[in-house]
Amino acid sequence: MCGTGETERLRIKMASSMSGMFSGQQPSGAHPVGGPGGPGQPGFPVTAPRAPGSNTLVDELEASFEACFASLVSQDYVNGTDQEEIRTGVDQCIQKFLDVARQTECFFLQKRLQLSVQKPEQVVKEDVSELRNELQRKELLVQKHLSKLHHWQQVLEDVSVQHRKPSDLPPPGPLAFLEQASASLPPAPLKPN
Repeated sequence: MCGTGETERLRIKMASSMSGMFSGQQPSGAHPVGGPGGPGQPGFPVTAPRAPGSNTLVDELEASFEACFASLVSQDYVNGTDQEEIRTGVDQCIQKFLDVARQTECFFLQKRLQLSVQKPEQVVKEDVSELRNELQRKELLVQKHLSKLHHWQQVLEDVSVQHRKPSDLPPPGPLAFLEQASASLPPAPLKPN
């Protein structure tokens, strides 16, 4: 179990490692946005221009997503001039998008870890809420299946009533029709020992 001082050091270390993720500092390993099929390509709608140094991780994710589409709808791609160069450019754009998506996911996982350290009761409340929702969903599913079961039992009873003679009614129940049908079958031959 972590002591209070150790928990505080962990919290400070996590906070310092996450600083800059949304504040405009580029995280380590990030690549500049742009390249082949960048967001400034003609024929692709571009969001508002960003000031240098003000890119957040979300801005980079959006820009790399736009670059993926821009590279696919660029005039070079449509005309098919140099397929290998186009393929390389598209691959680079997709790889950039995947890298930024991983960084974004990492950021949110770190925030989730930070929340679980600072407010463990909040995580427990969320887990309880998720379990209640799942239980409610499964209860509705059980009710739906029970409703279908009752419907088909009723259909089976209705069919069996239509095929019965009024004089030989078997005991009521969902298997009455099957009991009546099996009673009218000849006995199975005995096997020699």
